[in-house]
Amino acid sequence: MKEYGGYIELETFHGKVFHEKAIALNCGRGALEYLCEAKMIRKLYLPYFLCDSVPNLCKKTNIEYEFYHINEEFEPVFTKEIGANEWLYIVNFYGQLSNEHLKNWKQRYDRVIVDNAQSYFQMPVEGLDTLYTCRKYFGVADGAFLYSDTRLSKEIPQDESFERMHFLLGRYERSANEFYGEYVANNKLFATEPVKRMSRLTENLLHGIDYDIVAKRRQENFDFLDAEFRDINELNLKSVYGAFMYPLLIQNGSEIRKVLQKEKIYIPTLWPNVLKECPVDSLEYHYAADILPIPIDQRYGKEDMKRIAEMVKKTMSIKEE
Repeated sequence: MKEYGGYIELETFHGKVFHEKAIALNCGRGALEYLCEAKMIRKLYLPYFLCDSVPNLCKKTNIEYEFYHINEEFEPVFTKEIGANEWLYIVNFYGQLSNEHLKNWKQRYDRVIVDNAQSYFQMPVEGLDTLYTCRKYFGVADGAFLYSDTRLSKEIPQDESFERMHFLLGRYERSANEFYGEYVANNKLFATEPVKRMSRLTENLLHGIDYDIVAKRRQENFDFLDAEFRDINELNLKSVYGAFMYPLLIQNGSEIRKVLQKEKIYIPTLWPNVLKECPVDSLEYHYAADILPIPIDQRYGKEDMKRIAEMVKKTMSIKEE
C-alpha cells in the first residue's frame, strides 16, 4: 500500500539514463552471468590480462574457460576456431578498441562478448552482446547494463542499495581513506551476489547525471595528460570520449605508484592477480605492474591534471637519479 505523508525521501531525478535501452542489472558479474544463462554458453575464451572475477564466475557457474594473450595495442591474439556454445570474451581496455575493430571480430567469430567496463560512453556495435558497469564511472554502489538480443524468461529479483551507500556518502564529506575498507567490502560482495535487476536507488541516481559534462570533462583530462606524457608513454593511445583513466606505461611504474600514494595521488593496480598468474617476462605482467591508470574523472579539471603530471614527472626524475 502506498504511503502518504511522513518525512521526504531522496529526490526522484528525471533525466535520461545513458544506456536507456539496455537491460539494467546489479553488477558486471551479474550481467555476464545473465548472458551466459540466456545464451547457454558452455565455454569462454578470456584474456590473461583480466581481473579474477570472470574466471571465478566461470567456476561458480560451471563454465569452461581458456586464456589467450593480447598484443601491445590491447588487441586479442586469437586465431582458434570456436565451437558451438563457445564465446570469445573481448575486453575493451581503456576504450582503445574502436567499434570498427570490434565489428571485425563479430564478423569473424559471430559469438563475441564485449566488456565495455572501461568504455562506458562507447555505444555497442549492433547485434554484439556488450556489457557496462556503473561503479567505475559514477558515485553509485552497484549497477550494470547489458545489450543483448536474448533475454531470460524467468523472473529476476530487484536489488536494493540503501545499505551499501554509507561509504559513498562518507566519501562525499570526508576523505577516501576513512571509508576505503567499506569500499573494498562492497566490491567483494558481488563475488557471491546472484543476478538481480538494478536497484531503484541506483537507477534514480543515474537519472540525475549530466552525461555530456561527465564525458567531455573526462576526455579533456585524458587529452591533457596525453599531451604531457606522449613522448614517454610506451602506449600509443587514441583520444577517448568519456575516457575511463589515462594509462601511462613506464618502466618501474609499480615503484612510482608507491611514491605517488604518499602525495595522496592514488593509482590503482587494477589486476593484481595477473602479477601472480603470469610470467614476469610476459606483456601481461608488465602491463599489470607498470601501467599507471591515472584518474581523470569528472571530479577534476585542468589544474588537477597539471599537479598530477608535475608529481609524476618529479617522481620519475628522482627514480632515475
